[in-house]
Amino acid sequence: MPELPEAATVARQLRKRLAGAVIKACWLGRQDIIREGVASLDWYYGARLVTASRLGKSVVLHARKLSETRFLIFELGMTGLLFFTFLHPSYRKHTHLTLSLAGSVPALHYWNPRRFGRVYLLEQSGLERFAARRFGLDPLHMTCLEFKEMLAARRGRLKALLMHQQVIAGIGNIYANEILYRARLHPDRIANTLRTQAVHRLYDTMRDVLSEAITEGGSSVRDFIAPDGTKGEFRKRHLIYNKAGQPCPACGRSIRRLKSERSSFVCPSCQRKS
Repeated sequence: MPELPEAATVARQLRKRLAGAVIKACWLGRQDIIREGVASLDWYYGARLVTASRLGKSVVLHARKLSETRFLIFELGMTGLLFFTFLHPSYRKHTHLTLSLAGSVPALHYWNPRRFGRVYLLEQSGLERFAARRFGLDPLHMTCLEFKEMLAARRGRLKALLMHQQVIAGIGNIYANEILYRARLHPDRIANTLRTQAVHRLYDTMRDVLSEAITEGGSSVRDFIAPDGTKGEFRKRHLIYNKAGQPCPACGRSIRRLKSERSSFVCPSCQRKS
């Protein structure tokens, strides 16, 4: 499932390859892939793509026409991809939106077989409401003080809090496991019981893991492929995710899998509950 580093990787490639391109046509495969703004789809014809950005786990294309800027927000969901050319003929079946472009790249395709993600076509005010409604603080932009205050106000389990998109945006199961292991914290620790030293360690580790994963192009564990067809290499740097039964890199004890709504992987020696 694409998370913050994967969305950042996609946005980075779109900025590099699509900036300045003009939308010549929009092909919509199914109406229900647009969650908001379908009536404004015609506006994008002739609009110029200015840049791309990340919002939580979503990717935002910024389009400008005359003096107005509007946005196309792509939720990647469980299996969503954006790509420049069809990676295989089979990808045509679940491609739900295609932007035909005048520029160095002829098209951008939105592919999403399970359709857990949607597309939003929004003006500036709509983008602000969308962000406020869907996402909490960004882990790469929040201060340590904001992070500390957020933890102090929460009585829930630490891993569930890291993955709560309305509290902290962009972290999913893969990176929550990696962050907590490297910070030597058990996923079931209660958030507001952490001492100051542990809070600072968690904050620094969270930012380091996410930044490193972005540099490596994300993690291609199952379906994720970047727009240019490359895979994320951070999967090769995973220390604990999906490694049940293997020795802990730090102490050698066997990594365990905790069964819950989302599987947690822990070292019983390095990640104690208290």
